[in-house]
Amino acid sequence: METATDVATTVRVQPQLFKRTSDYVLLSNLNFIKALLAGYSYSAVRMEEEDGSVTLALNEIDLVENGKDDNDARAKLAAAILEYAEDYYNDFAYWGSAPNRRSHIPYVFKALFLGDTRKIGDSIQCLAGKS
Repeated sequence: METATDVATTVRVQPQLFKRTSDYVLLSNLNFIKALLAGYSYSAVRMEEEDGSVTLALNEIDLVENGKDDNDARAKLAAAILEYAEDYYNDFAYWGSAPNRRSHIPYVFKALFLGDTRKIGDSIQCLAGKS
């Protein structure tokens, strides 16, 4: 079993991978996990509707939001991402094992680490789509 010194070294010096029976456990600090997730980004297709509103459809997770303008749609999509991430994490045993949802894991943790709808919204890259 690791001592407090081992844990402190692991967190401050380098992540550690431990094998426990048939499972592997990664012990690290949050900065390491954030670095792992840095390559993941949110992108959304932007569609301007006939009524002048804007719809954003997230590419990484099946989420779609409509707002009166770009800022409103982005804010709503960011809130939907964070809500989805919290729901996913709260029932991780279910969602994390679903084959069609497993690819969402890095995006879920990215949202949880950002933890703020403004930061999430600022990170969404919008791409032109068809109206």
